[in-house]
Amino acid sequence: MISEAAVPSAATTSAPVPVHVAMIMDGNGRWARERGLPRVAGHRAGTENLRQIIEASVELGIKYLTLYAFSTENWRRPGYEVAALFTILSEVIDREADTLRRQGVRIQHLGTLDGVRASLAKRIRQAVEATAANDRLILSVALNYGARAEIVRAVQRLLADGATPDAIDEQAIGSHLDTGGMPDPDLIIRTAGEMRLSNFLLWQAAYAEFWCTDVFWPDFDVHHYREAIREFGHRQRRFGALDNGSLRGA
Repeated sequence: MISEAAVPSAATTSAPVPVHVAMIMDGNGRWARERGLPRVAGHRAGTENLRQIIEASVELGIKYLTLYAFSTENWRRPGYEVAALFTILSEVIDREADTLRRQGVRIQHLGTLDGVRASLAKRIRQAVEATAANDRLILSVALNYGARAEIVRAVQRLLADGATPDAIDEQAIGSHLDTGGMPDPDLIIRTAGEMRLSNFLLWQAAYAEFWCTDVFWPDFDVHHYREAIREFGHRQRRFGALDNGSLRGA
């Protein structure tokens, strides 16, 4: 899966490269509608697009890639569409998991598997276990995930561990999130022209940079990805502080 010449590596670029990129992969249904195809065809095209994005992430030197695959709100969609999406995801895991394992990619799951088809849940657990020792790229798949529910789970875990009110601070909550131990995302990319988080990584996105494009996810390619990375590299991230120029002019 991972090509040696997909995109320039981090070593060949002078601008900073994000350590952690998160993606809201939107527009599959609209992509299909524009082509007179059923929505399921858009979801299939969207999953086929994952290979080049994973390849590009590795070649750019990105260490963490988090993908929003299925939100807790997506259960409101028609049952046939949810079932078809789960079938497609099962096929992708069957086809790609072993290759990712051999190429050093670690697969992680964010969210819960409550209500997820048993066969898909089993495949996810097996892929997570089989790749647990890898560290070339940490690929987190947010499936049956919602950020508000994640924060609730984190507080529940703290209380179950016997935490007192004084012990519950930002660090404690962060370490008990589904993403505990991971750095917060530096860059969040959303496709299909939408400009919202949609209950994705609400806690972790506090100081993330955003990059949005009108391109539907199935058409989002390496060139768009490189454009987002280049723009990120030219942004100033001050995390609430003043830059040196502002201090001099104060």
